[in-house]
Amino acid sequence: MSHVSDATPSRRAVLAGLAGLGALTLAGCSTSGTTRLATAAATPVRPTIPLDILAMYAARPEEEHPVPAADISLMNPAYWRQEVANPTGEPAGRVVVDTANYFLYFTMPEGRAMRYGVGLGRAGFEWSGEGHIAYKRKWPVWTPPAEMIERQPELEIYRNGQPPGLLNALGARALYIHQGNRDTLYRIHGTMDVASIGKAVSSGCVRLLFHDVMDLYQRVPNGAPIVVI
Repeated sequence: MSHVSDATPSRRAVLAGLAGLGALTLAGCSTSGTTRLATAAATPVRPTIPLDILAMYAARPEEEHPVPAADISLMNPAYWRQEVANPTGEPAGRVVVDTANYFLYFTMPEGRAMRYGVGLGRAGFEWSGEGHIAYKRKWPVWTPPAEMIERQPELEIYRNGQPPGLLNALGARALYIHQGNRDTLYRIHGTMDVASIGKAVSSGCVRLLFHDVMDLYQRVPNGAPIVVI
C-alpha cells in the first residue's frame, strides 16, 4: 500500500510543541504516582471521574446494537474527549491525527478543536500523509483486505464481510480515508477495547472508543480533509 505524502514541517513543528505538553502531562502523572505510591499497597489508584465525563461514556441503549458504558477509569484522563484550543495550525473543518501523542483533533471555528484519544497502527503498519473522508458508515460491515487474510488465515470466515455489531472490527462507526479517488484502505473506526487507546496496536487504522467515534461521526462531513502526522 503506498503512503501519501508527509505533512509539512510547519505542522510537525506545531505539534512537536504539543508533544512536549502531552509528554509532561503523562510523565508528570506517572512520576508523581510512582513516588507517592512507592510504599502503598499494590492496588492501582484510578482517577476520580467527573459526572459530565461519565455521562459522555455512559451506556447507549438506543443504538441499533446497544452500546455498554465504557470503563474510562482504565484510560489516562488526557485521552478523555474534550474541547481544547486548536494546536494544529489547521483551519476549521479538518481531522488531524497527532500520532506522537495519540490524539485526534477535529478543528472548529474560533480557534477551538475537539480532541479524542486514539489507538494507532503498530510498527510496520503506520500511515501518514493527507487525504479526505470520502464517506462514513453507521454499524458498518468489515471486509478484511486479502493481504490481511494471508497474514491471519483465521479471518478467512470474513472474506465476504463481518456482520455489524459490537464485535465487528470497525465497531459502531467508520470513516473511510481516500486520497483523490483512491481508497487508502485506512479507516477511522470504533473499538470497545479501552486499554488500546494511547497505544500502537492496530493494522494501521485509527481507533476511538465507540462513544468518541459516534461523536466524531456526527461532526465530520463527507469530503472533510484529514492530515495524519
